Amino acid sequence: MTPRVHVRLGAPADLEVVSRLFFALWPDGPLLEHREEAAAILAGTPPSTLPLVVFVAEVDAVVVGFIEVGLRSHADGCDTRHPVGFIEGWYVEPARRGAGVGRVLMQAAEEWARAKGCRELASDTWIDHESSQRAHEALGFEVVDRCVNFKKALR
Repeated sequence: MTPRVHVRLGAPADLEVVSRLFFALWPDGPLLEHREEAAAILAGTPPSTLPLVVFVAEVDAVVVGFIEVGLRSHADGCDTRHPVGFIEGWYVEPARRGAGVGRVLMQAAEEWARAKGCRELASDTWIDHESSQRAHEALGFEVVDRCVNFKKALR
């Protein structure tokens, strides 16, 4: 039986669970830093000049995932004449994956971007994160570029 998923705009009361989910997706950053960022976004004062929101997915009144979507002036492979919705982060707890939670979150992000006048939605993921690539492709995204970034310390 597929669980009933309820998606809603994140609120300040979701701070602790959203911070934990941010940390699960981006474990390289400290939890406190994720908490500060989540607090700003959930309060409607994101650390950006363009709109940025978090939607949360609930199953049986428990938050099990989120999608962070914002506006960007451009994104790789997108029409540069229009702003683009951009998936900044998308995470569903491992035990809930494959049950449609991610799909419902993405639908909320798409509706939000359309309401902001976007004609396209973009996203990215790590080149070796195959499950994320498959999830994106299953929801209609297409690969527009592959990139390997380099850096060199200068002394």
